[in-house]
Amino acid sequence: MSVGNANVGADLVNERPERRSAAFAFTDVVGYSAFMAQDEAGTHARWMATRNHLIIPLLQTHHGRLVKSTGDGVLVEFDTPLDAVEWSRAVQASSNEAQDVQQDASESLIMRISIHLGEVIEADGDIYGDDVNIAARLQEHAEPGGIVISQAVFDRVEALIDITTRNLGPIYLKNTPKPVQAYALGPWSTQVRTGVPTAAEKLPSIAVLPLQNLGGNPANDYFGDGIVEDVIVSLSALRELFVISRATTLRFAGERLSPREVGRILGVRYVLMGSVRLTATQVRVTTQLCDAFTGEIIWGDSTEVPFGELFDVQDSIVEQIVSGIAPHIRESELKHAMRKRPGNLSAYDATLRALDIINSLDLDTFKGARDYLEQAMTDDPDFAMAHAWAARWYSLHVGQGWSKTPKKDAAEAMRLAARAIDLDRQNALALATFGHLKSFLYHDYDSALVYLERARRASPNSALAWVLSSATMSYLDRAEEALEHANRGLRLSPFDQSLFYFYNVLSLAHFTEGS
Repeated sequence: MSVGNANVGADLVNERPERRSAAFAFTDVVGYSAFMAQDEAGTHARWMATRNHLIIPLLQTHHGRLVKSTGDGVLVEFDTPLDAVEWSRAVQASSNEAQDVQQDASESLIMRISIHLGEVIEADGDIYGDDVNIAARLQEHAEPGGIVISQAVFDRVEALIDITTRNLGPIYLKNTPKPVQAYALGPWSTQVRTGVPTAAEKLPSIAVLPLQNLGGNPANDYFGDGIVEDVIVSLSALRELFVISRATTLRFAGERLSPREVGRILGVRYVLMGSVRLTATQVRVTTQLCDAFTGEIIWGDSTEVPFGELFDVQDSIVEQIVSGIAPHIRESELKHAMRKRPGNLSAYDATLRALDIINSLDLDTFKGARDYLEQAMTDDPDFAMAHAWAARWYSLHVGQGWSKTPKKDAAEAMRLAARAIDLDRQNALALATFGHLKSFLYHDYDSALVYLERARRASPNSALAWVLSSATMSYLDRAEEALEHANRGLRLSPFDQSLFYFYNVLSLAHFTEGS
């Protein structure tokens, strides 16, 4: 018996996995899921071509081997950290050259690469271990088209080659007790194109993830799914946001990813995530709006309501979420714009600066908003948002009694609103402004009602569309509708910069009711 036990012990010792030191790298494609949602077959073919004709041939040149493919990426191993860095630089340089000869950004695949040096366990041709996990998690900290390396790699290659690095400082990685010091190499081009749709290059982008069902009953998943669906539809109607489709974000159901990981995968700037809990008596929905670049929580909200009429509850929750998202994204984007020199603004940045001061009661400050909007329209003549707000500016200029040429300014407001509608027939601000001008300045109420209704249909959560509609209802002595529309606008944007205007319209509705 004792002999048998000794043999078992010897077998266990012999089967103990051997550890060895290795340099290894992870590579993946930026925005792969978004590409797949648009063109699954074409994206897969481009990735296979990149892997087989770029990544693998360069491995042979730089003494590396392909360990395994991981869907949209690869794990590779090298003889030395220097080989790993040289291979990574060659991959990114070749990838960038390929971009330069492609006319269509959607044809290019942009990669991120992370490199680490540590101990691994090998089994059946694969490698495992904590250091491999560190390399995988470092990847999300690489910029599109860039490379991130650990301190261990940096120490081994710094004196051997001429490299430019940026110290990323200590990075805390998931399930890693100690931070990892890391350095960025690249990206290799300041014009890296990630393949994100062109609308997202002009507007801030957001992904709304499936809500986690905390109630424990899978049968209640439908409720959270319904909220997310309505939030996405509502946000899609806001013309200042690029919203990732529900079909794409569904793939994240049940996954616990960080905002930065989601941003990396989908190429978005903002991520809305949260949870829902249903009980027999109440519904609790918690949401967080996060910056996908920094992981910072920009805005959070928790809503708890009695479980009454199911769809009324759902509509109420969606309304609260949507009314919180847009203002906070606008505020966040404005902060980014303010860090740029005025002479180096995009059309969107200039429009945001205009919105920051358009409600000022100081005439000189108010006039500055027009200058920014004119800059935006010059920079991008097809940017509907700038034209719509310029129309709103001229409308306010006349309405406040500041204009010295009211007829001319009224005509300019109409022209700009019409131009915005031509550029974007679903632009609620332009439709509402055009309808309001028809009513307020030209007393063409029949036309006004048509455009105001179109505005509310285009964006049911546009506070200004409801408020401007309320004013026209008051002019027509339709007090009940005027009150309803004004109160709806206030609910949608309770902390609006132009709140004084909202209450002015509401007071007009009450005056109509009592007349």
